[in-house]
Amino acid sequence: MKILVIDVGGTHVKILASGKRVKREIDSGPTLTARQMVSSVKKLADGWEYDLISIGYPGPVVHDRPMAEPHNLGKGWMGFNFAAAFKLPTKVINDAAMQALGSYRGRKMLFLGLGTGLGSAMIVDGIVEPMELAHLPYKKRTYEDYVNARALQKSGKKVWRKHVEDVVDYLVAALQPEDVVLGGGNAKILKNLPPLCRLGDNANAFKGGFRMWEDPPKRKITRLRKQTERSAMAR
Repeated sequence: MKILVIDVGGTHVKILASGKRVKREIDSGPTLTARQMVSSVKKLADGWEYDLISIGYPGPVVHDRPMAEPHNLGKGWMGFNFAAAFKLPTKVINDAAMQALGSYRGRKMLFLGLGTGLGSAMIVDGIVEPMELAHLPYKKRTYEDYVNARALQKSGKKVWRKHVEDVVDYLVAALQPEDVVLGGGNAKILKNLPPLCRLGDNANAFKGGFRMWEDPPKRKITRLRKQTERSAMAR
């Protein structure tokens, strides 16, 4: 079965299908509605074959439907039935959780997406837990207000990097992860990574979208661990 992965962001909607190497994308922005996205993606994916769809959505998701309107897009997303609109089996997950799933290597991992906003998710022993940390209170506003793309443009790289370091320190202290992935388009601007951190890759969002239709990650990670242990013993 071939999968079409759709990564919905505040500035672009990016897509990739099984067996394809080059993604396609369109601009998004504050006027893009859910119906417009579906219509545009159908046209954008012309010529590609796909039977299943994975969608990364920038907001909370329950039972494959958005539970709130996005901060950086148009209206009409909350409760939207994507499976009915595409007329194909469709899974929808928070966009940070989808990229986290594609970045996961095992154990307890915290993912923070530094892009238009601040995405967040945790995976513990293969179980994905989308989180909404961005709008928790921090200083005079919220975490997102200090590390999003607007803050980077307004404050400059030096100040922005310091805020990112502080936010990571606070969240690591609170959540106690063993691995921290800093993803999103702005993560590459960081000079020195905080302890426990590694850089993610936006391409991992597509990997996560493909993994959404595979065996539960926990079983796959368990098998990988066993294979690694057997290889180590053989040496």
